[in-house]
Amino acid sequence: MTQRLEGKPVVEALDAQSRAAIGAAPPGTGAPTLVSVHRGVDSPFRFYLKRQAKAAAAVGVQFRDETLSPVAGPRELVERMRSLDQDLHVHAVLLEHPLPKPFDFYQAVGELRPEKDVDGVSPANLGRLVAQRPAHVPAVALAALAIARHYKVPLEGERVAVLGRSETVGLPLALLLAGKSTGIHATVTILHSRTRDLKAALADCRTIFSCVGQPRLLNRSTVPEGAHVIDVGVSSVEDPSRPGVQVSVGDADAVALDGWAASLTPVPGGVGPVTAAELMASTVLAWQQLTHPRSDA
Repeated sequence: MTQRLEGKPVVEALDAQSRAAIGAAPPGTGAPTLVSVHRGVDSPFRFYLKRQAKAAAAVGVQFRDETLSPVAGPRELVERMRSLDQDLHVHAVLLEHPLPKPFDFYQAVGELRPEKDVDGVSPANLGRLVAQRPAHVPAVALAALAIARHYKVPLEGERVAVLGRSETVGLPLALLLAGKSTGIHATVTILHSRTRDLKAALADCRTIFSCVGQPRLLNRSTVPEGAHVIDVGVSSVEDPSRPGVQVSVGDADAVALDGWAASLTPVPGGVGPVTAAELMASTVLAWQQLTHPRSDA
């Protein structure tokens, strides 16, 4: 039987830690505050905003979303980010992306101090991750790793594959898996769209993290028997049993891998909910860093 690596128990553990941290704060400290900045609430942002708001309410984080005017340009976005960085009542800021041209996502998040860049995507935070001294790490990468650790998926010293090399998921995850600071010390293979012979590249990998967004990329012809699959990818496809109805699927063909893979995260219900919980945990950390800075920081 293939074990289903459900996100729910991981979320419950993370939320308990966040609530405990907030509850332990001295009286008058004020609640952690997260601001999500976006250019509209159309899909998929509407879904993400609802998930963020729900996750925040579950742990006691104050959440608000700020929508840019439809006519706002890059300068207005930079000014908004700069203003939020200077606001002492805001502890964490999330900029929804991708952004259309001529907006420069990295210029905008670069206006935030590392402690407020709660999703760890600014050049400063990505550089700190490379140096193994991050202020924050992208929440999706943290979520994938949290699921693997919760279910004791083999990582330490193992051959591990990461499919995808984006700076917001694949590369940070690979750095976490290989880095000394996490204590994992995995031997990591990074695969991408130019990788030839996916089956051969995955042959010796005991655990596979897939962050591609290509439906059913992983199946019995590419995944080694007995491997563990952490599926980060999400795509919308038509439900074959209900024409015209879209359903969410991952990079892994769950039906094909059932009974073949040792374990597999479901889509939906796996990495997604944990990502929101990790975002709240990072918000609490930002709040702690900004309200009670360490003297040696």
